[in-house]
Amino acid sequence: MVEIETISPQVFEAMQSVNIPVISQLSDRQLRPVLTSLVRMSLCCPIDCSKIWLEKDGGRKEIMKVLSGFEIVNSIVALLSVDFSSLEQDAKKELQLRQKLGEKEHGLTSNVKQGFVQEFEKSEPVRRLRLVISELLYISSCESPVFIERPCELFENEVFLDEVSDVLCIAQAELPSLLPMEKMANILLRVKYGPQLLCRLVANVSDSFSQVCRILIVNGERQDEDSLGGRKRTETLRMLVAMNPTQALNVRALTVEHCRLPGLAVSLTLDYSSRLSAMDSGDVVSFISGLLLGNNTSVRSWFAQFVNIGNKLTSGGSTFLSVLGTLREYLLSEVKRLTPEDGYHGALNEEHVVEGSAIMRLFCALKGMAGLKFHPEESHHLLQLLTSHPPPTAGGIRFINMSLCMVMACPSLVNLDNQVVLDWMNWLVAEGPEFERKSGVSSSFSEMLLLMAIHFHSSQVQAVLDLICSTLGMKISIRINSLAKIRLLFTQEVFTEQVVAAHAVTVSATPRLNAAISGFLPVHCVYHLLKSRAFSKHKVPIKDWIYQQILRCTTPLHPLIPPLLETFVHTCVVPAELGTKYLRNDALTEKEVLAVFGGSDVLAWKPLDGSEAGGVGNRLTGQLLVLYYLLLYDDCLLNNTKQLVINNQKPEPYSTKLLAQLPIKYLFSEARRRLSDYGGLYSPLLRLLATHHPHLCLVEDWMEETTLGEERKSDNVLHHRKMSCTELKKAFSVCQSDPTLVISLLERLALLDGRLLIDFADVIVDSLKLLLEPGVPLKVVTLTVHIWKQLNTVMPSRLKTMTVNALAHSQPVVPFTEEDLIIDPLTSLRCDLRVFRSPPIMEVVLNILRAYLAASRAFLASHLQANPAVGLKADSAKAAMTDTEREELKGALIAAQEAAATQILLEVCLPFKDEQVSSSELNSLREVRCQICSVLHQMFIADPGLTKLVHFQGYPSELLPVTVAGIPSMHICLDFIPELLSQPQLSKQIFAIQLTSHLSLQFALPKSLGVARLAVNVMSTLLSVLSRIRWREFYLATTPCLANICTAFPPMYDDVVSLLVQVGRVAHSRLASAGKKPHSVLSSQCATDLKGQLKRNLTSMERSQEQALIMLVESTFASVVKNASFTRGVS
Repeated sequence: MVEIETISPQVFEAMQSVNIPVISQLSDRQLRPVLTSLVRMSLCCPIDCSKIWLEKDGGRKEIMKVLSGFEIVNSIVALLSVDFSSLEQDAKKELQLRQKLGEKEHGLTSNVKQGFVQEFEKSEPVRRLRLVISELLYISSCESPVFIERPCELFENEVFLDEVSDVLCIAQAELPSLLPMEKMANILLRVKYGPQLLCRLVANVSDSFSQVCRILIVNGERQDEDSLGGRKRTETLRMLVAMNPTQALNVRALTVEHCRLPGLAVSLTLDYSSRLSAMDSGDVVSFISGLLLGNNTSVRSWFAQFVNIGNKLTSGGSTFLSVLGTLREYLLSEVKRLTPEDGYHGALNEEHVVEGSAIMRLFCALKGMAGLKFHPEESHHLLQLLTSHPPPTAGGIRFINMSLCMVMACPSLVNLDNQVVLDWMNWLVAEGPEFERKSGVSSSFSEMLLLMAIHFHSSQVQAVLDLICSTLGMKISIRINSLAKIRLLFTQEVFTEQVVAAHAVTVSATPRLNAAISGFLPVHCVYHLLKSRAFSKHKVPIKDWIYQQILRCTTPLHPLIPPLLETFVHTCVVPAELGTKYLRNDALTEKEVLAVFGGSDVLAWKPLDGSEAGGVGNRLTGQLLVLYYLLLYDDCLLNNTKQLVINNQKPEPYSTKLLAQLPIKYLFSEARRRLSDYGGLYSPLLRLLATHHPHLCLVEDWMEETTLGEERKSDNVLHHRKMSCTELKKAFSVCQSDPTLVISLLERLALLDGRLLIDFADVIVDSLKLLLEPGVPLKVVTLTVHIWKQLNTVMPSRLKTMTVNALAHSQPVVPFTEEDLIIDPLTSLRCDLRVFRSPPIMEVVLNILRAYLAASRAFLASHLQANPAVGLKADSAKAAMTDTEREELKGALIAAQEAAATQILLEVCLPFKDEQVSSSELNSLREVRCQICSVLHQMFIADPGLTKLVHFQGYPSELLPVTVAGIPSMHICLDFIPELLSQPQLSKQIFAIQLTSHLSLQFALPKSLGVARLAVNVMSTLLSVLSRIRWREFYLATTPCLANICTAFPPMYDDVVSLLVQVGRVAHSRLASAGKKPHSVLSSQCATDLKGQLKRNLTSMERSQEQALIMLVESTFASVVKNASFTRGVS
């Protein structure tokens, strides 16, 4: 058999770069495959016309010297002397005939009587070319979607392979349109020695290498190992890459890009690694891992299918050595190289730790994602590797985590040697703290072991699988039943539930725990143990560990801390039933809570200064978490009180005094300001505050804080000269006579943040009553209120209580407490009457009123929850009430409180007795009315039922112009005015008609027109129904309203005039029946001065009410006519 010469990388590189010195040094055997290209270079007209190529000693002459030693060159030159134009025409004719007459018609070789080989041997160059081209065209015409190897005598004879290669290369070079490289590549794949011929062809046309490789890959099979065509194509490409190894990685990338020929990709990777030095193990593990663990799902499924096919070929007893088998041999050799020589439990070298983690992760991916089945030898060596003892470094911890996941992902390894795995797990338990101490890594494998044990004890096997997938970074399928043996190891041999709980509390809390720390931490284990009630069930105290972890948290907050506290609170409040016993965890003590805020004297608390470094984040985070814990505790206790009372297991709540001392609003504001650090805590904290402490999260206060924050200046304003409380108090005492000093001090204080004003709170509050004295400049009052608002952002509860006590009408014997104000919010309105004429201080009082009304609603709701009906004594009257009745009573009490507050505020809008109201538009009464209307608008919008209640109660009609014009939500009254008109009380009917007249002017809507029409109809109906006294009272109050109705709705003129005429007639008749003479009726044309004079005369006279009503009717009629004339343009 003749040996076929392969093309070495040296030859290809020299031909590709036309390196003449290297070509001249090559042996005759190496040059033989590329002679055709060299002959064409030396004979054909060159493109390169430079002197270096054409001169006497140039490259062309050197090539001719090289060729002079080859006798076969003469045959190649003869091939180049053929008339290729006529040959191409004949070939095209044959193609046309083949299409017409069928594939058996050979135009170029029709007279061949003997075999093609004999004919080729004795033929002239032209004939040889015709024979080769004919065979190529014949094979091309026989192409089919299914790969079939075509028998061809000419291309199967090894003796003439060199001559056939020469003819092939010249034919392709001279006839590129007839025989393009893409076509040649597909044709040569189907003949016996096609790969060798294609390599020679590409070597002679070196710039076509990438083109040929691409076309072979793009047209290749998706899987190459289970088909002849795929294996042939892979063989061809491997030969091409062996000829040009620098392009191995590019060809491999093409296979991955098009998801074709996975066997080729693996083979190229193995070949590439074999060419590297012994110090470099190549990228086989990283490349295969990238295919299986990358984000491209099509690549992942493509390679997984390749592994499945390789498994079938191996298990089917095939003698064909698959590429997968070669890959497994390589990976096994790598595992053997990494495994310690000591066997099981040997010491792993530090330089092998990372490689060992990577190769174990790859085997997990091959098994879990591609379904690879381990051979016994593979299982044995993998078990040796994963049970080895790595050094106590971060990489060693990662290696053990991978080993744990591999044991779970490959349960067959446990069946191989149960005792080895058990000994290894016991070693992990013993060495966990030592690894954490020496490596300096907070997240150790001990937490992962605990977490797995916790899930196994709680029968949450799926959670174990999720944990494995999360650690490995891949989604693998593991049968739950296959973990039964491992579960027994964990739950019965290594970790019993009591051992798990006892061990968890011995693990130190993570220092400076934050969201940047990844991996499995002690907090994960404690969280799951709390969920399974392991601590309370086995009476293992966990409170101290939770407390220490709270103090060691920093920003950004770890996402597991809020759910950890929620679970802990639930286990502290709701007991677990164990037979006849009720078990719960101990809650934090009030002493521990106060310690987080600096001791028992929380009233002297100072907020954290931003200038402090280091521990600021820890301290603020701890305070926020303790606050969240307290609010959660109260919420959980209230929600479960009923069941706890039934079981007689209600724990003691925290005292209201404790919560009253804490800087709740300041801490909440800090969480809102630093959402990037406390984003996971802010939402649940806001929910709890809005539910149980709504007075601390009012929208108006938030808007005020935003405004104050924009005006806030540097905190170092006072550093040049400190200000004392005594100095400020003295300045307030002389503010009437000399306000300059106090204004200067207040302006300096106004530039500071609220946190720095706490020392001045007492002086500011005590000065409020002093500012009510006459002669105090408005600027002093405004600046003082501004500072009060700044203080309200950091100490709202204490500040409001102090303010109510300071502004009280009479000094209380016992100062009001916050609890007093929550129970009776109206206490805040029992203040000095001068407050109601000082708009800036009135704003403070209204703020306090809003806050405590909201707090009172929350308090009453909490009171019902904290005292369920089942907990009351059976003989008490309250015990007989249902929950619905209790809720109705609570609603009635809230409505009564808010209605009383509304009536008091409306009363404030009336002038006081002997009060002289300025005729100017800008007066104190008008400003206070605007403030009160704004508050009432918010109350009416929040609870429309309050609007109805207040108007059914009624208020002075003098305030109707104020309320209708100043409260935008008064249009709500249009909904219930018909019901108010139907009330039997005459006063309510009068109030309804008066209200309708003002609403008609303010809201001239279709709905208002309907209500106005109903009011006029009611007045017409009552004309003949009411008694004499009630009749006069009703029409004296309601007749003037008709003018407003006509002004708002001109279509009502006819009905109103008719009603006025009837009222006037009845009044005249009743006056005449009494023997009195009615005065003359005023016409619409009477002079204004005459009408005014008559009115004054009538006023001064002791006339009857009928006469007053007649005059009122005439006046209203005159007003209606005047408006009608103006509106309709009637002169």
